[in-house]
Amino acid sequence: MQPTGIRKTSYTTDNAVVHTHTQWAMLIGFLVLLFIAPVFLSGHMMGIISMVCIFVIAVLGLNVLTGLCGQISLGQAAFMGVGAYTTAIMMSKFGISFWVALPCAGIAAGLVGLIFGLPSLRCKGFYLAMSTLAAQFILYWVFMHGGSWTGRFDGTGVPAPTLGGITLRSNVSIYLLIMTITVIMTFFARNLSRTKIGRAFVAVRDNDLAAEVMGINTYRYKLIAFFICSFYAGIAGSLYGVYVGWISPDHFTLMDSIWMLAMLIVGGMGSTVGTIAGVVFLRGVKELAAIGADALATTFPSMATFALGAGTSLVFGLIVVLFLIFEPRGLYHRWQLFKAWYRLLPFPY
Repeated sequence: MQPTGIRKTSYTTDNAVVHTHTQWAMLIGFLVLLFIAPVFLSGHMMGIISMVCIFVIAVLGLNVLTGLCGQISLGQAAFMGVGAYTTAIMMSKFGISFWVALPCAGIAAGLVGLIFGLPSLRCKGFYLAMSTLAAQFILYWVFMHGGSWTGRFDGTGVPAPTLGGITLRSNVSIYLLIMTITVIMTFFARNLSRTKIGRAFVAVRDNDLAAEVMGINTYRYKLIAFFICSFYAGIAGSLYGVYVGWISPDHFTLMDSIWMLAMLIVGGMGSTVGTIAGVVFLRGVKELAAIGADALATTFPSMATFALGAGTSLVFGLIVVLFLIFEPRGLYHRWQLFKAWYRLLPFPY
């Protein structure tokens, strides 16, 4: 449903992402606000936003696979690890520039994801989830036993990127780097659903048998979806490595993969806006839960172990369960209902 008074005269305008001058102004203003944020934000807040952007990229890739194509993956964190370790090895072992290592990290993760996506040719649902879960454990084992390449249990360092002879080490420079790449990746993810590939993904998701009858090579498009999903994870992992400066296998665990899937569920599968909303919401809840846990541990020292340990996980699990019960279509669906109500106000129909 579009705002009253908007008249479309061509298919191009009807299919546009941004429809009105007001929406263009709001989008440009929002982007400008993001890039000037370091002027009035603290280093801690820039760090939180940087982590949100990294997870936005990873979950956007998961949305392509699960939200658009209807496949499932429980190994997104492991594919992030492939991207992070690829960047670290290329930069520290071979002295390759970050700007070359970044796309290579995405491609490496995409190729690994392609290998573990092969079972999708014969498996569906729970069985496909098990095959991607195997990817999580196999890649974790590789990270732990990679010798001097991965640093084994201790991990390995990731050099800071350089641009024009300037080393990007400060919070502001890393924030701007991550934000720029996030905007680019979001742009491509948002437009993917409007392409031939994106429409084929939706057809496979809705009914793969009917899609195959219509001439869509379902096997091919499932593998493409796995590659794109893992490519996004590799880019996110590369940026994560640069942000933290030191990576180890414990940074890419099964719980991280599960929570990325939870972010997608909370935000709304199949929607770019919903994906971003889900990441922002759960990462915000994590920060608030950490603050609440510290306060609870200080007030009641006997509950410190519970508050700092299981308390945060309990809050996360409760939120996901409540969303599955009361809003299974996520925050994006609620936002759509609100817009419809607002545009029809004061009419009740």
